[in-house]
Amino acid sequence: MNSSRSKETDWRLFLRLAPYARRNLKLLLLSMVFLVPSAIASTVQPILIGKAVSLLKREPSAFDMPFGFLRDLSLSQGLNALALLLLTTIVFRLIFDASQGFLVQNVGQRITANIRNDLFDHVTSLAVRFFDRTPVGKLITRLTSDVEALGEVFSTGAIGVVGDLFTMLTITVTMFLIQWQLALLLIFMLIPVTGLIVYFQQQYRKSNYRAREELSDLNSMLQENITGIGVVQLFRREQFNSQLFREVNQRYIKEVDRTIFFDSAVSATLEWISLVAIAGVLGVGGWLVTGGNLNFGVLSTFILFAQRLFDPLRQFAEKFTAIQAGFTAVERVSEILNEPIEIRDPANGQIPPSSQAGEIRFENVSFAYKADEFVLHNLDFTIRPGEQVALVGPTGAGKSSIIRLLSRLYEPTSGRILLDGVDIRDLPQAELRRRMAIILQDGFIFAGDVKSNITLGESYSFEQIRSAAERTNVDRLIEQLPQGYNTALRERGTNLSGGQKQLLAFARAAIRDPKILVLDEATASLDVGTEALIQEALEHLLENRTAIIIAHRLSTIRNVDRILVLKRGQLIESGTHEELLNLGGLYASLYHLQMLES
Repeated sequence: MNSSRSKETDWRLFLRLAPYARRNLKLLLLSMVFLVPSAIASTVQPILIGKAVSLLKREPSAFDMPFGFLRDLSLSQGLNALALLLLTTIVFRLIFDASQGFLVQNVGQRITANIRNDLFDHVTSLAVRFFDRTPVGKLITRLTSDVEALGEVFSTGAIGVVGDLFTMLTITVTMFLIQWQLALLLIFMLIPVTGLIVYFQQQYRKSNYRAREELSDLNSMLQENITGIGVVQLFRREQFNSQLFREVNQRYIKEVDRTIFFDSAVSATLEWISLVAIAGVLGVGGWLVTGGNLNFGVLSTFILFAQRLFDPLRQFAEKFTAIQAGFTAVERVSEILNEPIEIRDPANGQIPPSSQAGEIRFENVSFAYKADEFVLHNLDFTIRPGEQVALVGPTGAGKSSIIRLLSRLYEPTSGRILLDGVDIRDLPQAELRRRMAIILQDGFIFAGDVKSNITLGESYSFEQIRSAAERTNVDRLIEQLPQGYNTALRERGTNLSGGQKQLLAFARAAIRDPKILVLDEATASLDVGTEALIQEALEHLLENRTAIIIAHRLSTIRNVDRILVLKRGQLIESGTHEELLNLGGLYASLYHLQMLES
């Protein structure tokens, strides 16, 4: 990365943050206003100490304007007056520094919260295709530690840098007004050290980016192992996975050590150069004092200025490190925010008339998860309103892909899908999904109570919840839970059986009264007794609804209106159970094979 490109990149990244800063512009401006009196107080303090030295030495410069009032005071009165002024500047700095620090921290936390909200909204709007290729642990890192580092750009970085620059500018101007030779000496010392700091900061930026990439891998591996802890233990992979984790952890530590090295190099360089600056002021200033061209008061002032000039630079370097880390985080967060939202609502979505409820038509639909790796080829079929259709075929035939396309989790590579004569791409996603309910083989349970897992955040009365549970025969099992509908469920429903989780999924579908019902191996997790309850409920649930049923057990779909048989993404057979048996094709082979196994 060359320097010009780096500057352009940093500027572009800063512009990414600008809208968030504008939301808190008043607080930012107020915090910057507080920098002015604080910087002035910091500059005045060495002058007051120098005047005290001049007063003790009875040097004429002790009474220069605006300190002429000291001429009329005794030595002790004059020293007390200067001490009182010094105490006043200390109190002023304390008040304004504390107020400014509180404001910038407050702004930083607000900006962090806003960015995290926007990032979460964007991530949840992305197509499923994005999550297919992105580990969950990496996303969590972007939403947590990266966003926190990004907030540091404002809370301790950018405003603090402005304050340090303003303090350095104030001290520099004051030094030239007092004694230009010593001021020039200190400025010359600033030039090489500034170049060295810029180099170290660039190296820190690169190391910090690599460290955050390794942290993402670390979190991803941690999340994967915790989620799959059952498999890890059953197959005795604890030691093997621990070794993999240690290797990733070691890579992360190595990159962190590099960032620490470059950060420490900046601090060490500034510590060394500040001591050299004080020595230089003592050497040149002592020579000027000996020659009668400088008094002790001014020399004392410049010794303190030498320290004060490099203190803001040291703080500036520390804050600049935070800014570099923040810009690294902006790069990583921007990668997510720049991910295009592939599936969007149309500008003017159409709503099909309610008189046509539930007709589904696939017109020459082809689909590939990856380029040139098609899983569906020119599918062309129609499901009439109220018709119950089963999708059958070997594993990998494309059955679940059809459901994902119909619910618009993915877009067809070619062709189109019509719902009641309207292309689903011209239909608002909320309306599309309101008209259908999909019950998967593994129903996901959120942390919360039973009621909230049925309503999923929508407004339904308790009577509606109870009615949906009764219609699907779920109420019997819910009432067996410790607190019934108020029973708290743990993350992923670990305090429920597989059958109980699946039953809640049926209640979710029933309460929404969809026009289209999709069952993707929905009864596979149920025992014989529970499946009997569900089959009874399904007879009522499927009445006057278009239904698509995916089932590997062909005995469960004998009574559907039509069966579509898929093989390698192509529709090869269509008909009723009896028709397909008489045809003697793939369906007949699968059916007879299952009968032999049973």
